[in-house]
Amino acid sequence: MKYDVGIIGGTGIGSRLLEIAGKSVHIPTSYGMVRARELDHEGYRLLLLSRHSAGHKVPPHHVNYRGIAEAVKRVGVKGVLASAAVGCLRKEWEIGTFVACSDMIDLTFRNLTMFDANVKHTDMTTPFDPLCHQAILDAAAEKSLPIQPKGCYLAWNGPRYESPAEIGVVMKLGGDVVGMTATSESVLMRESGVPYGCLAVVTNLAAGLSETLLNHQEVEDVMNVRGEQAVQILLSAASKLASG
Repeated sequence: MKYDVGIIGGTGIGSRLLEIAGKSVHIPTSYGMVRARELDHEGYRLLLLSRHSAGHKVPPHHVNYRGIAEAVKRVGVKGVLASAAVGCLRKEWEIGTFVACSDMIDLTFRNLTMFDANVKHTDMTTPFDPLCHQAILDAAAEKSLPIQPKGCYLAWNGPRYESPAEIGVVMKLGGDVVGMTATSESVLMRESGVPYGCLAVVTNLAAGLSETLLNHQEVEDVMNVRGEQAVQILLSAASKLASG
């Protein structure tokens, strides 16, 4: 079975995607079975994946990133679009801001690669594919939803949040938003030759910048408000990518 575009839904998005999807799809990979769902959208066949599985049960450091990368490669997608709930390192970006990720800093130290058995060095000049990135921007514009056109996504391993001192360090490194997932996906999709784009949603200010303690409930609260808009951006972007 071939699919036009894959969509990976993170916190607050994965569950929404599963609710609108059709039949279940099971894709065997070298890293285990990858479960997804199928959606026919505007004449295109989309493969929808919930990053943390149904019920948000899988923590960021246990997501089967390599299995997902192999699965979407196997079904021949033109590209993959993902969502990511993120903390923000820029006080001028309001809670709920959409960001089209354009660069990354990976501090997860997961050392994930598709090339454990052979030596292959992959260029990461464009960790987020330009066509996927533009599709996200065009989709947001089409729906009159403001979006930051560029943003550097910095990732920690999680599942804990960062300390104020850690945030102070990474602000000096040039990060704009902080999360726990998109860099792993970016690297493995790049190694697999699958174009990848990420729509980030700012759910809170990072530790030390926020006046309150961080908790996952505030992340879910923001995604409950912005989640449907994020889904619509991703679906529209998927159609644009598929038609290109």
